[in-house]
Formats: sequence, C-alpha cells, structure tokens
Amino acid sequence: MTGIPRSEVVDLRQYTLRPGRRDTLIDLFDSYFVDGQEDVDIHVVGQFRDLDDPDRFVWLRGFDSMAARGASLPAFYGGPVWQAHRDRANATMVDSDNALLLNPLRLADGYPRFGTARDSATQPRSVVGVTVVHRGRPIDEPFRAFVLDSVLPELVAAGGVPIAVFVTDPSVNNFPALPLREENVVVWINCFDDDAAYRAHHTRLAASAGWCEHVLPVLEHSAGLPMQQLRLRPTAGSHLR
Repeated sequence: MTGIPRSEVVDLRQYTLRPGRRDTLIDLFDSYFVDGQEDVDIHVVGQFRDLDDPDRFVWLRGFDSMAARGASLPAFYGGPVWQAHRDRANATMVDSDNALLLNPLRLADGYPRFGTARDSATQPRSVVGVTVVHRGRPIDEPFRAFVLDSVLPELVAAGGVPIAVFVTDPSVNNFPALPLREENVVVWINCFDDDAAYRAHHTRLAASAGWCEHVLPVLEHSAGLPMQQLRLRPTAGSHLR
C-alpha cells in the first residue's frame, strides 16, 4: 500500500557516534537501510545530521501498530540487509539506546506518507527542528489540550507550524533487543526552508509575551529533564525534509 501515514507508532532515535563516523552510517542508511526496512513495512520517516553535534545521528521510523512493530523489527534485524551491513554500522556507534516510543497527537498534511516518492537527488538545505519536552508524570488529557490549544498557536504565530506532534506511547517494548527510554514526553517537529528561517522562528518565539510568560513556564515546570531542542539537517535520502 502507498500514500498511507504508517505512523500509529513512531520510534525517535538519537545515536551517539564515534568521532568522524557519521557519514559512514548515513551512507549505509541512504544506500541500504531505508529500502531494507521499508521492504518489511517499516516507514523510515527521516534521517538527519545534528547541526550542533557532529557525532549525533537522529532518525525516525513509523509502524502501523505495536503488533506491526513486533513483526517488522525482527524481520529487518534478522534479515539479509542488516546482516550484510551490521558490522560496519555498529562500528560507527558509541550508544544507540537513546530512543523514545511515540504516538501521534497531530500530523500535518506535509508529514511523509509511506510509499510516496522520495526526493533524493539533492542534499536539502532545510532545517528540521525537533523539540522534546519531558514531563514528570504521564501525559494526561489536560496537558494534551494545553499543547494543542496553547503551545501550537504560539509556534504557528512565530512561523514554525509543526508538521507533527507526538506523545509517549506507554506500551511495553515488544523488541527488547533495542532498549527504549521510559519517559513521558511531548515531541513536536517543525520544518524550515533554511538556517535563516529556523533562526527567525526562534527569535520571534523569544520575543513573544505569550510564549515567554504563559507557555514556556508551564513546559519548564512540567519537565522531569531539561527541554531538548535538536537542529537537524536531513540527509539526501530523508523522506522528511
């Protein structure tokens, strides 16, 4: 099937790599691991260079359900593509356990659909912003409503319409060979045409009284950990760009 979200369950994964090895892993992803995972119905939504950490690689992948995740991950990691290239991939990594399991709270029309064409002819100039807000307790309905009714309008007014908003999926990890962080989070993703557009968005947010006086204090107060902001450049093979 094509043109479907493939996003009921999403892994957000951040890898710490050995110095100077990121491009090796990106080449493996863009050349082999995207197609290899999509052959077993995993949607590799996007893969990115962290612009503020040369040794961090960030990526997202989506599944139709937890049951689909439980079937597709063993199929990929036990299959020929991973088996052929895993030694080179693992040799790039210091830590691959920084991963969150998420459900969509809202997806915009521009969120990539599984099976639709990828524009891999050029290296994007765009910036993908990923914000991770930690919460000291489960994400309840009032906090979800706060995100949708208070956080999102401020982001939109500052020129950063989220392409996706996710919250923690509390399901038990059904592929324990790859650990997950058991944390309560809200994650939103913004896409910007270039570095200047990214900077302009954050400048407008910092100047917004609504953001600084009403939204940010609630986000910071709710946090079990500091809010994380990732400034990412899509790879040539990234679907999300």
